[in-house]
Amino acid sequence: MNPVAPEDSVFEVAPRSFWQALRDLAISAIVVTAIALIVSFISAASAHAQTQTKAKGELRIGYQKSASLFVLQKAQGTLEKKLSPLGFGVKWVEFPAGPQLLEGLNVGAVDVGYVGEAPPIFAQAAGAKFVYFGHDPAAPRAEAILVTKDSPIRSVADLKGKKVALNKGSNVHYLLVKQLEKNGLKLSDIQPVYLAPADGRAAFESKNVDAWVIWDPFQAAAEKATGARVLADGAPDVVNNYQYYLGERGFVKKHPQVIDALFADSVEQGIWLKKNLRQAAELIAPLQGLPVEVVELALRRYEFNVKPITAAVAADQQQIADTFYALKLIPKPIKVSDAVVTAQP
Repeated sequence: MNPVAPEDSVFEVAPRSFWQALRDLAISAIVVTAIALIVSFISAASAHAQTQTKAKGELRIGYQKSASLFVLQKAQGTLEKKLSPLGFGVKWVEFPAGPQLLEGLNVGAVDVGYVGEAPPIFAQAAGAKFVYFGHDPAAPRAEAILVTKDSPIRSVADLKGKKVALNKGSNVHYLLVKQLEKNGLKLSDIQPVYLAPADGRAAFESKNVDAWVIWDPFQAAAEKATGARVLADGAPDVVNNYQYYLGERGFVKKHPQVIDALFADSVEQGIWLKKNLRQAAELIAPLQGLPVEVVELALRRYEFNVKPITAAVAADQQQIADTFYALKLIPKPIKVSDAVVTAQP
C-alpha cells in the first residue's frame, strides 16, 4: 500500500481550511460592523442636522410678481445663502395682490410680506394681526394719473366732472385725493370709476374714462404700449408711496437675526439692481411676463434700500389711514403705531 503524502492528508488540509474560513468570517464581520457604525454615524449626524434646521425653522415669504426685488432675490437664491448659516430655509409663497397677502399673514400661512401703503391699513381696520418692521424709501413717481397721448386734459384741475378710473382703496386712491386737493378739487368733483388694473386699462384705452390712476409696472406698460401721458404723479411732496415689510409680531421679535439677514440681502440686491438696471430687467421681465423695457422703466422709479420704521414714516401712514376713514373706505379709525414693532426717531 502506498503511503499517503502529508500534503494530501485530510487531517492536515481540513484544519487549514477551517481557520481560513474562520479568519475570513471574522474579517467580514469586522468590515460589516465598521460599515454599520459609519452608516449609523452618518444617519445620526444627518438626523441631527435636520433636527437642528427644523428646530430653527423656515422663513416663509409672501410676495407678488410685481414686487421686483423679491422676484430677483427668489430667482438668484441670494437670501437662501444668507440664511443657511442660521439654519433657516426659505419658502416663497406667491399671492395675486396685497389684500390676499395680508390675509395669508393673518392666518399664519407666511411669516413676512412686502406690500404698498393701502393693504395694511384695510387689514388693520379689519383686525388682522401683523406688524410693520421695515420700509423702502419713497417712490412718488411710481404711481400716476395717466391720460391718453391725444387727450385735451392738461392739468389735474381739468379733471373736474370727468371720469377717472382707479382701484378702490389702493395707494393710487390716496394719490388721487391729494392731487385733487392740491388743485382745489374734491373727490366729489369728479366721477370715480372703480376698476381693477386690467379693467382700468381696457376702459382707458377705449376712452370710456378720461383718466386712469395706476401704479408701476402697469403704469410703465401703458406708457410704453399706448404712449399714455403722465398728467401728475406723487412728486413733488404730494405723496411718498412707501413700500412696507410686514411680519407676524412673534416671528419678528423672536428671530432678529433672520430679519437682519433679510434686510442685508435686500439692500445688497437693491444696490446691484439700481447699478445694473438693464441686466436686472432682463432677469425679472420673463418672470413677470412683461417686456424688458417696461420692467426697466418701472425699476427706475423705485428705490430699494430697506430700513426700520421711523416715527415719521409711521406718521405718514397714519395720515393715509385717517384720509381713508374720512372717505368711509374703512369702518373705523385705526392707530398705525399699534402695529409697529419699533418706531425710531
